[in-house]
Amino acid sequence: MPKNKLILIGGGGHCESCIDVIEQENKFEIIGILDKKELVGTSILGYDVIGTDDEIINLRKKNYSFLITVGQIKSAKLRLRIFLQLKELNASIATIISPLAYISKSAHIGKGTIIMHGVIVNTGVSIAENNVLNSGCILEHNTDIGSHCHISTQTVINGGCKIEDEVFVGSGTVILNQIKVCGGTIIGAGTVVNKNISIAGTYIGNPARMIGK
Repeated sequence: MPKNKLILIGGGGHCESCIDVIEQENKFEIIGILDKKELVGTSILGYDVIGTDDEIINLRKKNYSFLITVGQIKSAKLRLRIFLQLKELNASIATIISPLAYISKSAHIGKGTIIMHGVIVNTGVSIAENNVLNSGCILEHNTDIGSHCHISTQTVINGGCKIEDEVFVGSGTVILNQIKVCGGTIIGAGTVVNKNISIAGTYIGNPARMIGK
């Protein structure tokens, strides 16, 4: 069967990781990458940078699918802006799941999300739109992830947690059972979250403490 044709938006290091997952899943044919004007004509892992974001409208007319491969370090603003642009154009937004991940049959995965190698998504988990679940993270039963979040490598989110929109969770973080994290929060690498976070800000440490808003 012919594969769906896919355009990647964003050509940095995160894009390289996404390409590897896309190739392993083997459901899409990558047509090209959109990035900064000065990078047009270069290539990433054998795929050409064919234009800038200005090309999205024309490529949408060709019925290509799109995946946002811009990284999300702390702020979700750029990924959110692109996602809303794609939705406004009624573009097809891909969902990518590594064949090396485990996804419970009772889990829900929203569009635009990429689930990378070694991820475990357990029973009853709900993941909304445009999320990055990075390598080796674990989402335990009945956890709820909002939209435009980045759950970094080797993070453990235990059962019954609720992570609201636009949250960044750094590598190796542990979030205990039944914890709620409010939208717009940044959690630094290696943090242990043992209480609800109800004020958006940057948190680090064991136990987590706010270091800035």
